[in-house]
Amino acid sequence: MRPVDHFTKEQQKQIVEAIKQAEFNTSGEIRVHIEKVCKKDVLDRASDVFAMLKMHKTELRNGVLFYLSIEDRKFAILGDAGINSKVPSDFWESVKETVFEQFKQGNQTEGLVKGILMAGEKLKAHFPYQKDDVNELSDEISFGK
Repeated sequence: MRPVDHFTKEQQKQIVEAIKQAEFNTSGEIRVHIEKVCKKDVLDRASDVFAMLKMHKTELRNGVLFYLSIEDRKFAILGDAGINSKVPSDFWESVKETVFEQFKQGNQTEGLVKGILMAGEKLKAHFPYQKDDVNELSDEISFGK
């Protein structure tokens, strides 16, 4: 199955809407990247994708990546330096646990949506929306091979 076909169009729409909602009150940026297999350590691959998507180029370094490899069932959340300096050291792990709880029940869409909204709350607390804010990164899901 191709990564783009893993979620239905409706499920993809729910994920993108969660990103838009999470980013509504913050200058932070959230991306979701889905690919078929992860051929290296999941955090290393997430870091590669983070760079590929130019997420480190946000003005306040407050990008967050949700990375999912579907065939080998690998998942990672990676925050940039700006947000990582503000959240507790175990924050991303707690978000991951929330996402996994849904994944275990077969609810991948709901898991991603919950995780994205949790990230959005932290981004809003530490990087509130500015009236001159621009959406620096696409809200669309990116797909690998």
